[in-house]
This record gives sequence, structure tokens and C-alpha cells, in this order.
Amino acid sequence: MHHSRLCTIVIDCQTDNLADAATFWSHALGKSIVTLDEDGDGKYARLATADDEPIILLQRVEHDSRVHLDIETDDIEAEVQRMEKLGATRVHCVPDRWWVMQAPSGHRFCVVRPQREEFGPHLNRWS
Repeated sequence: MHHSRLCTIVIDCQTDNLADAATFWSHALGKSIVTLDEDGDGKYARLATADDEPIILLQRVEHDSRVHLDIETDDIEAEVQRMEKLGATRVHCVPDRWWVMQAPSGHRFCVVRPQREEFGPHLNRWS
């Protein structure tokens, strides 16, 4: 049995200035900016959210701007296989970190390892 849940809304931004994008979304969503450099590589900014809300990340990307969801799980391979049974396909793997998947509708999403210390609220259990 493994567990999973929606954990992050990722706003992919095709921009050279992630700070401007973060400022816009901060004001638009009424969320303060926690950091403009989440991982120290300049690719991610994070907005403040409550513990029971999804994380909101802005990601600097080269592809067209879009929004995607991250599903966190305690067993990435099991969750990826569950998604495949539902009709999703594997697109790209970042070893030991996440799988980029594509839903039958064409939407991209990621299956990631747990992103918060408490992996509990809104948890789904899959056998």
C-alpha cells in the first residue's frame, strides 16, 4: 500500500525575471513571497500557503507558460504505475526526485516524493 495526495500547484513561467512573475502572482493570489530562490538555482520561487493548502511554486521554464500539479507520494514507482493504469504516460524522469507524466487529456503533472514534513492531511491510500 502506498499513499499520495495533491501537494503543489506549479506555475511554469517562461521568463527571464522570475521575481516579476512571483510579484504578480503574489498580489493576484494574496499570498506573500517566501523566497525567490527555493533551491539556490534561480529556477523556483515559493509563495506562502497554510499547512492545509497546496504549496504554490513558480518555476522558470523554457517551454510555454502553463500550470501543472504535483502529486506527492511515499512510493513514486507505485504511484506512477497507478497513474499509467488510469491512462497516463511517462514523459521524463529526474532520478530519485520525480516523474513528469502526461494525463490522457494532454496535461502534464509530476509525481514527486513528499514535499512537507507532515505527510498526513488529505492523504489517499492505494493498494
